[in-house]
Amino acid sequence: MPLPPVSSDYDLVVVGASFAGAACALAAAQSGLRVAVLERKRNPGEKLHTTGIIVKEAAEQTLLGQLPDPLTRRVEQVRLYAPSLKQIALAAPGYYFLTTDTPQVMRWLADLLRRHDVDLRLGTAFTDARRAGAGWRIDGIGRSRYLVGADGARSRVAARTGLGQVRQFLYGVEYEFPGACLRHPDALHCFISKRYAPGYIGWIAQSPTGIQAGLALRHDPARARVPDIDGFLLRVGAAGGLPRHLRPGTTRAGLIPCSGPVWPLAGDGVMLTGDAAGIVSPVTAGGIHSAWEHGWATGRAIAAHVRGDGPRPEPLAIAAAPRFRTKRALRWAYDRLQFDWPFDLFMHSPPLRWAAEQVYFHKRGSDA
Repeated sequence: MPLPPVSSDYDLVVVGASFAGAACALAAAQSGLRVAVLERKRNPGEKLHTTGIIVKEAAEQTLLGQLPDPLTRRVEQVRLYAPSLKQIALAAPGYYFLTTDTPQVMRWLADLLRRHDVDLRLGTAFTDARRAGAGWRIDGIGRSRYLVGADGARSRVAARTGLGQVRQFLYGVEYEFPGACLRHPDALHCFISKRYAPGYIGWIAQSPTGIQAGLALRHDPARARVPDIDGFLLRVGAAGGLPRHLRPGTTRAGLIPCSGPVWPLAGDGVMLTGDAAGIVSPVTAGGIHSAWEHGWATGRAIAAHVRGDGPRPEPLAIAAAPRFRTKRALRWAYDRLQFDWPFDLFMHSPPLRWAAEQVYFHKRGSDA
């Protein structure tokens, strides 16, 4: 039996090895910092809570552009369906999404961390941290000058260090159908339905390994409701080109933040990023690109300060978080004013097409 790892001193300990946590750790490690990443899963590709769909900006502006070709599939069109299943095809010149073999992407990220000399500790859960001089003493790990929580929507780091916690969520479920092929595989199929997806949408897409089909709705803890993904697929499957009589292989499920960045997002020597920080679009629930950018900016800021080249990183981590002002307003309106009939009536109208293209294809800015 191998001996347990010896506690060591680090410049940075990151909790969570998904997109935001990996970006933060890589940015710091590339600058020469001693970095550890704690990941409670023994296999980084298991029990995922993400669709793994990557937007063009992330594919072209981050290290995710180095993903091996077999792990991604390019999709250049969105087909948007009204509740009546009327549809419109949307596209923008040069724009695309990448669906992914997400479990393998997570394993690729883990290998990337190791190649950059990050101490990746799989099967290691964060339990607690206490102040120790100018840094933190992390239970079972040792001392670290900085601590970053990238540990999901129910962040234990946030709870243990007194930072802000996500309070508003969507709840999503996704099936994977290995080896299956859609009738129209070159589109991301998105379905509006107050019955099945109040507060959000359903989706079907071709991935490199099969079909992924999911459904998310506004989560109300007082009246918790599990998405009826089976009923949803019976309703929309034929329209979306889903073959009949499929049986799902893997099921993913989890909470998705939808209220914008938490407050406070940072304290002395501790910061949040990714889902833990609420850095997820309140409208589209897309988070990979913004999470990566924020994690990277946070890691760079920590590295610059440790090297003596930059100011304290905590204000920079706060400033780097996207505000989502417009999207938070749209989230408020969608929660309160979602009706099926306008989509059925105006699906082919120019204003609705324009609005949909802004949501799916407009360049994502920090304030969007």
